[in-house]
Amino acid sequence: MEVLKIATAGSVDDGKSTLIGRLLYDTRSLTDDKLEAIERSSKQKGYDYLDFSLATDGLVAEREQGITIDVAHIYFSTATKSYIIADTPGHVEYTRNMVTGASTSQAAVILIDARHGVIEQTYRHFFINSLLRVKDIIVAVNKMDLVDYAEERYQEIKSAFEELATKNDYKDQQVTFIPVSALRGDNVVTRSDAMPWYQGQTLLEHLEALDTQDIYNRGKARFPVQYVIRPKTEDFHDFRAYAGKVYGGELNVGDEVVILPSKTRSRIKEIYFYDQTYETAARRSAVSISLEDDVNVSRGDMIVKAGELPSIDKRFTATVSWMDAEHLQVGSNYVLQHGVHKVLARVQTVHHRILPDYSGVETGVDSLKMNDIASISFQLNKPVFFDAFKAHRTNGSFILIDPRSNNTVGVGFIE
Repeated sequence: MEVLKIATAGSVDDGKSTLIGRLLYDTRSLTDDKLEAIERSSKQKGYDYLDFSLATDGLVAEREQGITIDVAHIYFSTATKSYIIADTPGHVEYTRNMVTGASTSQAAVILIDARHGVIEQTYRHFFINSLLRVKDIIVAVNKMDLVDYAEERYQEIKSAFEELATKNDYKDQQVTFIPVSALRGDNVVTRSDAMPWYQGQTLLEHLEALDTQDIYNRGKARFPVQYVIRPKTEDFHDFRAYAGKVYGGELNVGDEVVILPSKTRSRIKEIYFYDQTYETAARRSAVSISLEDDVNVSRGDMIVKAGELPSIDKRFTATVSWMDAEHLQVGSNYVLQHGVHKVLARVQTVHHRILPDYSGVETGVDSLKMNDIASISFQLNKPVFFDAFKAHRTNGSFILIDPRSNNTVGVGFIE
């Protein structure tokens, strides 16, 4: 069954948690005890409706304040797909959480309160999803019941967001607009009788129709080696294969390949998945590969097709989202993990801080604080093999680790 990963985004009180709770309720994905708890809590608060936000806000502080603080991952399934939803906070100070939620997502739902329209946080949420190359954006204009389901108000918000989208450099991105009321269930799972002027799909219908294969990056095949298989048993004494996951493209038996960083050449002899052999390793398939020649391949190496080599360098510039309370400083050293490959990295230059509301950049910066996003150049102690993030979402991203605390302090997207 296909799995679709979705990030949600929206300002405070736009109704993200309520929308997700409504999805779970209308698809009958809530357990009986969870539903009973929602009914009991809603009654205690004097509501004449079910407070579906309780289905996702798990922290005590979230329930008390009525806001989302941490990223929650919610799982549900329909007859055709399985879904993983990252419910991310809407506050400015939780930008790092938004980046975390969107980093592995294939689609995003940006909520807009129909009463308030496009606001500064909307710019920020769209910027982050565009930065992370999330291909399918669903703009859910929520709380339509509070504006009397007015088509005119929906069209105003749609026009304002379309103007915002012109600032985006990610031209392959698809933006879909859906007017909803998460509280009342209009156009979430079932079509709304209150908005006959809207003839499009419901939110769930749109998600069900998305082609998950089309959402992933297509391009040059990258095979980072995670493990070298050497059974050394009597039956497989001379067997050697390399386990990993294929990203970006396909690999086929007979393909001429290059092993990085040694640049040794060989050809793919066989492709295995458990005890089965295949002629092709599809994108995102986890397989083992054997080569025709007895060449030296280790964990952290990368197998690519001849003629499709990535950049190989000890320097690059990347857009970094800083996630730590301790500031990043020019000259600081970090462990940079790129796939399974770890190298030491020094911050050479902070070129500018990026303002995620599309208002420009701030120059003359030599440090970053938590939730800042900036363009930074790094010097590495040994070469890595990378692609620009815009061309290859997997091979163009990395994390930064503080060598003293071992905490993940930043994520980067190579320019």
